[in-house]
Amino acid sequence: MTQLPEFRLETYLGKWEFAARHHMTASDAESLAIGELLALAGPGAVDRFLAQPLSYTEPYGAPDLRAAIAATYAACAAEDILCFAGAEEGVYAFYRTLLDEGSHVIVVTPNYQSAESVPAAICEVTGVGLLEHEGWTLDIDRVAAAVRPNTRAVYINFPHNPTGKILERPRYDALVALCRKHGIYLLSDEVYRLIERDPALRLPQAADVYERGVSLNVMSKAYGLPGLRVGWIACRDRDLLERMVRYKHYLSICNSAPSERLAVVALGAADAILTRTRAFARAGLAKTQEFLADFAHLFESYTPDGGVVMYPRYKGADGVEAFAKRLVEESGIVVLPPSVYRSALTPTPADRFRLGYGRAGIDAGLAAFRAHLGRTHHSNG
Repeated sequence: MTQLPEFRLETYLGKWEFAARHHMTASDAESLAIGELLALAGPGAVDRFLAQPLSYTEPYGAPDLRAAIAATYAACAAEDILCFAGAEEGVYAFYRTLLDEGSHVIVVTPNYQSAESVPAAICEVTGVGLLEHEGWTLDIDRVAAAVRPNTRAVYINFPHNPTGKILERPRYDALVALCRKHGIYLLSDEVYRLIERDPALRLPQAADVYERGVSLNVMSKAYGLPGLRVGWIACRDRDLLERMVRYKHYLSICNSAPSERLAVVALGAADAILTRTRAFARAGLAKTQEFLADFAHLFESYTPDGGVVMYPRYKGADGVEAFAKRLVEESGIVVLPPSVYRSALTPTPADRFRLGYGRAGIDAGLAAFRAHLGRTHHSNG
């Protein structure tokens, strides 16, 4: 395995996420305090949480946690769930378990960098770019053309980061059929599922509809609980899960026991938490689109299908990289420039930036953004 490259997105956020006054590119929904979360569990929840021993947990995840996760799937049992310390560990363990130097992987771009960097350090990887000028859809024929005899996996992410695209159901079904035809694993990053603009757009989970579907999820995004660091993979290939847990023995070994307790509470209160998340996303998107429309000479907007991030175009003559740099250095407003989404596999847009709209601080952030543009540009109004 070759050395992994610098993780550009995480390096950029490591520099600015906590230093900037306004985090306007957050990829997670508004979070809850521990007390707020435990209040959703009713009387006695605090005492039960405080009684939790600070001991090791099972490498697969606590049995009741796995059962609660399995209940969010239509065709998976608790034995089909493997928990991880966040989604990123799941991605890494999946690729390192499945692939060798003779393998081949197909990855959708743009993407969260590890989706391509980890397999590219092991084997050959082919990128298939989302079609920017066709609403960010995926051409399944191009995926099919990329398939080789040694193709082991296809990676997708819908709702998509950073565009918010949800693949059309006929294309999704065609992709599943393609993977089934060739016996290819479908690694489906579903961390934004359940935050769709319209529930009719919601896709089924890969592990439910395909025997080699690998559904990746986490408490961080739709549930707004990234501090728990609890993620999981659902897959009905239990032999693959067993190989992955053996690899996990070299990584986190097991999750944090308090985090697992809180994750069980959150899954038990899923309806309330997701209703809250959707309300933040709905209000935040409306405010963000209004802001972008007020500066239409600078920004080209659109309506994402789901999630809490979008990828508008910047039209200023200075270019988006310089714009993002000046924005954070002068006004303490962090957005993600396109360089962090640059792919080694395909061209990616050079004039777009990521905005997040799922957090409570959006009003203050947009006000600061307006003030910055007022000093440096002029609105249509």
